[in-house]
Amino acid sequence: MNNLLLKFMRFFPPEISHSLTIKILKLKYSSQIYDDDPSLHQHLFGLDFRNPIGLAAGFDKNVEVVQSLLNLGFGFVETGTVTPKPQFGNKKPRVFRLLEDQAIINHLGFNNYGSKYAENKLIKLNLNNLSKGIVGINIGKNNDTNYAVDDYCLGLEKLGPLAHYTTINISSPNTPGLRDLQNRGQIEVLVKALRQRKKEQPNLENKPILFKIAPDLEEEQLRDIALMSLANEIDGLVISNSSIDRPSSLISRNKNEIGGLSGKPLFIKSTLVLKKMYTLTNGQIPLIGVGGISNGIEFYEKIKAGASLAQIYTALVFQGPKIINKIKQEILSCLKTDGFNNIKEAIGKDV
Repeated sequence: MNNLLLKFMRFFPPEISHSLTIKILKLKYSSQIYDDDPSLHQHLFGLDFRNPIGLAAGFDKNVEVVQSLLNLGFGFVETGTVTPKPQFGNKKPRVFRLLEDQAIINHLGFNNYGSKYAENKLIKLNLNNLSKGIVGINIGKNNDTNYAVDDYCLGLEKLGPLAHYTTINISSPNTPGLRDLQNRGQIEVLVKALRQRKKEQPNLENKPILFKIAPDLEEEQLRDIALMSLANEIDGLVISNSSIDRPSSLISRNKNEIGGLSGKPLFIKSTLVLKKMYTLTNGQIPLIGVGGISNGIEFYEKIKAGASLAQIYTALVFQGPKIINKIKQEILSCLKTDGFNNIKEAIGKDV
């Protein structure tokens, strides 16, 4: 059934397939949640993760199917990206499958229903009523905003208290000028403003703030972000977003479309950036690895490269929900082979 549904979905353009998937998840989901092996459990950011497998931002942009996704077996789900005002995003078509490369190029541009819609959904979801699992909210800025810092502060204030953690998206390649916020000076201004807003809001006191960075950063930029993160006691980094690079190995006819590349071709590049950041921060800041994971072996490589947790997305599109349990079983096999009792013992072992 899983394979038939995937084949059926591929008859439709990517955005229509995605919309249909959300509708299916809204209609019905399994209410049974299986307990994960204790060796996959971790306490991080003051939160208890039942397993380290997360769903990256971009799938559930408007916080509509969180419980359904957690019930598929994810340890945590990151919703969004959400902007203060609703926005349509970039002109369609803006999502392209690269079937032969097991990759996707998207030029969406933070299309979402806005923070008020997400706020209502998070209130209805109610973290206290979740059966199991962690929920993050990924926030961004509107295209027409005059001062990006204000958008992020507003997003944090409105949505941060309603999720377990907040991710600051400053690395999407599809919003003009967004990636400039990663540069020294600009990122420091943003961090200080967010810390001040957090200080002013008692309901944000124990809520971790993470920053999501690009895989295309230069060595100097990585060092700057590492030093800034250590100096400002950043809670965590998500590494990484989609890439504007196009590897020569790509063979799909859609390989030259504009947008961010995600999926299998991004694995090596994003893992190298992850490893570098783990080294530059001396392993003192928790990292979430994202980019190109398509099986449990690659997931485990992210962990050994310095990630405490890791997220998937594109592999879910191509392989369906069966990949979640498959990754768990392969991680457990890797832990057993290496003689580790818990996944946290494997963090950074390849660095």
